[in-house]
Amino acid sequence: MQGLLLLDKSEGATSFKAVSVVKRCAAEKRVGHTGTLDPMATGVLPILLGRATALSGLMLDADKKYIATVKLGITTDTDDITGEVLSQDEVNITEEQLNDALLHFKGVIKQTPPMYSAIKKDGVRLYKLAREGKTAYIPEREVEIFDITLLSGLNNNNEFKIEVHVSKGTYIRSLARDIGKYLGCGATLSTLRRTYASGFSIDDCIDLSNLSEENIKDYLLSEEVAVAYLPQLNVTQKQAVRFCNGGQLSFERLHLSDVNDGELFRIKHGDLFLGIGYADCEKEQIGIKCIINYPKGEK
Repeated sequence: MQGLLLLDKSEGATSFKAVSVVKRCAAEKRVGHTGTLDPMATGVLPILLGRATALSGLMLDADKKYIATVKLGITTDTDDITGEVLSQDEVNITEEQLNDALLHFKGVIKQTPPMYSAIKKDGVRLYKLAREGKTAYIPEREVEIFDITLLSGLNNNNEFKIEVHVSKGTYIRSLARDIGKYLGCGATLSTLRRTYASGFSIDDCIDLSNLSEENIKDYLLSEEVAVAYLPQLNVTQKQAVRFCNGGQLSFERLHLSDVNDGELFRIKHGDLFLGIGYADCEKEQIGIKCIINYPKGEK
């Protein structure tokens, strides 16, 4: 089975479990997600199956949107409500101060990822080191908060809700933690729902708990949808065979000009999506990044 599946991951399930469920329902070993969601988080989790898993790296760079609840007055070792409490402080924050804090984090910022994260340090996931009681230096990274909106102000539990639109690599747990630092009272993330990722909305997704062997094909999309944002390059039958057999295609024969070195293209023969090619301007050829489908009669 091959294609793209858009899941609405439920709370408590790991991204690994979501992949395992899809593997079982699809009877397909090659299954992978395109961006981890923490167990406590819910929402959009794109899954690729079969040869389509080769496209996963092209979806990781996409921006994302979340609705998050942040609790002030508390910090934890995981930067979310599931962790061990490290500190508790009184909260005396006005709505004006809260709005000022949110505005402070809008735009390009430096952010330190959480220790409990899937980032690797010397080949080991940080969360594995954290579980062993170890620490590691985590360098800051530059991320962008395109938009951050206060959906509801502080309630009696010192919680507020925000909607954020962020660049790749942004940790909402870190954002919650840093908002708490800025306000001087500490904060941790208490709920998180991803509402948009890789160009797909939560409205496009099926709840993981509703997926079955009987209905999975009803929700499977063409893998081409995952990279629909890339420009399309149409090739002839001979060119399709050459490309899928590992041969590069000349710019001249494709009547291709004014391209950027390394630029990616969806390679198609008729309605068949063959794979992804890249522009090699030095050789004036389209090289092969990955092959997803083969022309009729080929491998």
